[in-house]
Amino acid sequence: MNRLRELSSQVMDVYQSLSQEFSTFQSSQSLNCVEKCGACCNKPDIEVSPLEMLPFALHLFDTGQAEQVFDELENYSGFACKQYQRLSLDGTEGYCGIYEYRPGLCRMFGAAGYKTKSGEATLSVCKTIKQAVPDKYAAALIAIQPQRADASKAPLIDDIAANSAVQATSVKPPMIAEGRQRIAQIDYELGDKLMPINGALRFMLEKILTLSFYSQDIDDGVAA
Repeated sequence: MNRLRELSSQVMDVYQSLSQEFSTFQSSQSLNCVEKCGACCNKPDIEVSPLEMLPFALHLFDTGQAEQVFDELENYSGFACKQYQRLSLDGTEGYCGIYEYRPGLCRMFGAAGYKTKSGEATLSVCKTIKQAVPDKYAAALIAIQPQRADASKAPLIDDIAANSAVQATSVKPPMIAEGRQRIAQIDYELGDKLMPINGALRFMLEKILTLSFYSQDIDDGVAA
């Protein structure tokens, strides 16, 4: 169990760093999440690693909720993250019920970088943000382009670039793939495999509860 606690501490350290990096970029480009939006949390295909759910699983164990939540997950028939608290019937509005312990993917999502097949950096921005601030999205696409010798001759996208002041230096967006790799390298056994978010939490809870059971069994044997 001590090993898992050490891993959890390392994961939370990486989480703090990732949250700062991605939040700083998103704020600098005015591509922040829309208030009360939970569209991404309501998606059925969110996948994370068990390692990403370790801090929350240990929190549940330490507060005596692990067995209850494990049983609830076993009987849960919903398709979205069970920790998502809906505020609207369609689930597009809501909030994270475990914000402090939310997995790494959730900290990086919204507006982040990824590499195309040709190796060039581009932006992945959620549909809701694109629709809310289309001008900021277009300006951000311009900002991440490689440095130009003469920025004044750069083509404009509609008239947006005129207002966004195309920079001579490009802005490098933080990459989701790199962020996931930083988490996975803490422990590849738990961090390299992705699975549905509810399944990842259940997997981690089962591991913790099993370790706890055998630990108590050993202690009882020594005491006897």
